[in-house]
Amino acid sequence: MRFSDIKGNSSIVSALRGMVDTGRIPHAMLFHENDGGGALPIVLAFLQYLYCRSRQDGDSCSECPSCNKISKLIHPDVHFIFPVAGKGSVDKPTSETFISEWRELILSKPYFFENQLYDALGLENKQGVIAVSEAKSLLDKLSLFGVEGGYRSVVVYLPEKMNIQAANTLLKMIEEPPENTVFLMITHEPEKVLKTIYSRCLFMRVLPLSREDLKDVHPEQDAEYSENADIFGDLMNALIARDLLTALETADALVDLKNREKQKSFFKFASEALRKIFLVQQGLASIADISEEESEYYSRLAGSVKRSFSRNALTYFDRAQTLLERNVNQKILFTDLVNRLYVIV
Repeated sequence: MRFSDIKGNSSIVSALRGMVDTGRIPHAMLFHENDGGGALPIVLAFLQYLYCRSRQDGDSCSECPSCNKISKLIHPDVHFIFPVAGKGSVDKPTSETFISEWRELILSKPYFFENQLYDALGLENKQGVIAVSEAKSLLDKLSLFGVEGGYRSVVVYLPEKMNIQAANTLLKMIEEPPENTVFLMITHEPEKVLKTIYSRCLFMRVLPLSREDLKDVHPEQDAEYSENADIFGDLMNALIARDLLTALETADALVDLKNREKQKSFFKFASEALRKIFLVQQGLASIADISEEESEYYSRLAGSVKRSFSRNALTYFDRAQTLLERNVNQKILFTDLVNRLYVIV
């Protein structure tokens, strides 16, 4: 993976390139991405540039032995940690137990979703976790000298999945890192990362993929995105027009989605949209991750609803998602949600 292969996020790519060129590399970085948003390809491109022996024009050469090892995810000084669970006779697995499945997934689909990782690992319905055994195993690896004598890197996918014992063990390593050791963490929920770990990392927000990149990388999600955008747009237009009957039709549309995962996907889309509306109202559109084609749309919505709407609506969406997971009658659930939104718009 080279910097030239990265879709969007040119500012992050430029910053990472500058770190390597100047030799001023933070010992810990935390990349916040939307699920499937491409933080891992950015991290891999950074590592390939860091280890490359023949950098050219601000990018890795992709031909030297180090580039070859990074591209195949087999560099001996790069360690991967990700959520796992017991499988078969393996009682206390670590990421090393599933490293072959991890490599296969990344090489075939670098912009993967969290649920695709669990499917690839064969965890079925089990909840993935990063346990203390993982942290202790890493501590043992970092106590040794690097195999190739340069930097040693630790890529942690979803540090919010660490239990408290693992997080505290990792914290000790981040507070007093071995020389030439870099921690690169990728999170979907930075607010759930142990605060003492978060505070010791350089934070980077990986911007969502553009619609064009989304179509290229996640064609199936692009269709889902369009469906969610249509339902949310119909709902907001009806609420703003004070047309309750039309607004209730969107409740029926949500029921008709049938698949609970699709309904959760809509909640996630709506929550992100409400965040954008709130930031535009606060005059912070520049940090709202709004594309040029969406700018006018969100400006119109922000000017049409109360300033308190987004905060209150987000509370109702969170409540509805909790009730959905508890198998509450969906017709009642979504009708109640629309009624509550109608009152506060």
